[in-house]
Amino acid sequence: MLILIHAPDAEQWRAELARHLPEATLRTTAQDGEQPADYLVVWQPPQSLFKAQDKRLRAILNTGAGVDALLDNPALPRNVPLVRLRDAGMGDAMGDYLLYGLLHFHRGMDHYQHQQREQCWQEQPLEEKSRWPVGIVGLGTLGQVVARRIQALGYPVQGWSRSAKTFDDLTSYHGDEGLNQLLESSRVIFSLLPNTPQTRDLLDHERLGRLPRSAVVINAGRGSSLVLEDLQALLDTGHLRGALLDVFPEEPLPADHPLWQHPRVLITPHVAAPTPIAPAAQQIAEAIAALERGDTVETVDPERGY
Repeated sequence: MLILIHAPDAEQWRAELARHLPEATLRTTAQDGEQPADYLVVWQPPQSLFKAQDKRLRAILNTGAGVDALLDNPALPRNVPLVRLRDAGMGDAMGDYLLYGLLHFHRGMDHYQHQQREQCWQEQPLEEKSRWPVGIVGLGTLGQVVARRIQALGYPVQGWSRSAKTFDDLTSYHGDEGLNQLLESSRVIFSLLPNTPQTRDLLDHERLGRLPRSAVVINAGRGSSLVLEDLQALLDTGHLRGALLDVFPEEPLPADHPLWQHPRVLITPHVAAPTPIAPAAQQIAEAIAALERGDTVETVDPERGY
């Protein structure tokens, strides 16, 4: 069984996969070149890697949760199963990032930053957590992990997904009307949407305008879901209090983009939930072992995009 790795830190991926699949032959494109393989373990591979494959290819395993770059690759073999990471420790990191954003605004740090520049010593009122309902747009695996973590801290949490989901301990909406209901009743939204045709530009002026005045937008899912021009317009009018943005339609965010200098915006360079290689490699190895046994493995639906 030949596994070919094309990813940043490929040697670390090879070492971790070897621990779980000692009988496999593990190669990297950086050291061994592009060649036919039984399994590809990849992150944003070039078209040439797919063109180098033959009929022996059994599956493609993505080293992250987002598969939009793969699905947009015109050389992607459409008849080969595609497996993505569901959660391999990214949930904890994502929870940390979103909790930071929530506390930044709940505790008034945006106001205090402005006051510091003005040399103003003034206490801001601290509101009860119950007055800071959080809406999670995208209730996939990561969204559910984050929802329960934020709930446990005492914040009201509700979520939205494209299709109906039922939870004993979480209010969940779905569909267009459900999204409107969630937006209208959330003081902070966490966008954890994947990049699919159905989610692109979903959070536009009309939908963002449904948020209560002085609401906050935090996007750590995919940049394609949020229309930046519409976000900026609502920030400029004061309808939205602020935003924390980790993902963008174009990355890196162009140096001349006005959001770099916007006083109500915090920008980070797509760092909310980096993949921890050791647990991720174990998950990938388990998927490969299951495929070798002929077991069923959860795969990406190209039509849905996840």
